[in-house]
Amino acid sequence: MPSLKDLKNRISSVKSTQKITKAMQMVAAAKLRRAQEAAVAARPYAERMGQVLGGLSQAYEGRPDAPRLLAGTGQDQTHLLVVATGERGLAGGFNSSIARLAREHATRLLAEGKTVKILTVGKKGADILKRGLSKHIIEQISLREVKTLGYGTAQEIGEKVLAMYEAGEFDVATLYYARFSSVISQVPTAQQIIPAKFDAAEGDADARSGSAIYEYEPDEEAILEDLLPRSVSVQIFRALLENNASFFGAQMTAMDNATRNAGEMITKLQLSYNRQRQAQITKELIEIISGAEAL
Repeated sequence: MPSLKDLKNRISSVKSTQKITKAMQMVAAAKLRRAQEAAVAARPYAERMGQVLGGLSQAYEGRPDAPRLLAGTGQDQTHLLVVATGERGLAGGFNSSIARLAREHATRLLAEGKTVKILTVGKKGADILKRGLSKHIIEQISLREVKTLGYGTAQEIGEKVLAMYEAGEFDVATLYYARFSSVISQVPTAQQIIPAKFDAAEGDADARSGSAIYEYEPDEEAILEDLLPRSVSVQIFRALLENNASFFGAQMTAMDNATRNAGEMITKLQLSYNRQRQAQITKELIEIISGAEAL
């Protein structure tokens, strides 16, 4: 049984930890609002671009002159997994849930005899996937020095992915991130970005219903040539913003739980301290009374 001094030191230590987790919760809550606003603001642009490209892609379905980013290489042998996670931990299961989704996909592809290459964006994803898939990680991109996420950051990653595709280093690219739903809910998401996949039914709904007829200037080919590469960077940018909001939401929840757990632990330790102190006092009183009676 620990001594009174040990219990007192432990109570003091847990109280210090509780102050730290409470401070981290408040910082995450302050950063969450701006990150959430940025993620929500990016959604309409990315979704509308997908709808436009989905409608345009209908005209090239099955055609031999379809853009390579739309039609693909004609093979399905080499897969690039772009796994976007956080740079830091203390966010509950945020990083591990994204990495788990990517790991499951990679394992399934390897079992089918496919070649898997992994590009990680964020330190934690690389650390997790190194266990068992280290030989498949071709590059690790760190965003630790990036103070504010901007489109330029995503564009650099997008250009790197496009350069690899043009060099014939992979056939299919899939992006993994956590879509922000709420403070307590972040949804791990896998999105194929090369060859491009769009919800053509939604994007072409107005045209099919007859309520709108679109005429493009310049022609569809020129628009696709410009928008398809840009779409890769836009989807990566959206994923980074969603991840940022999801990270702070998960961290806020995790630190709130840690603060509550620390409070419960302090209560239990204080109860043990009081009981042991009372037992010690009672023992001393019995010794004093026994000594007096002996005299």
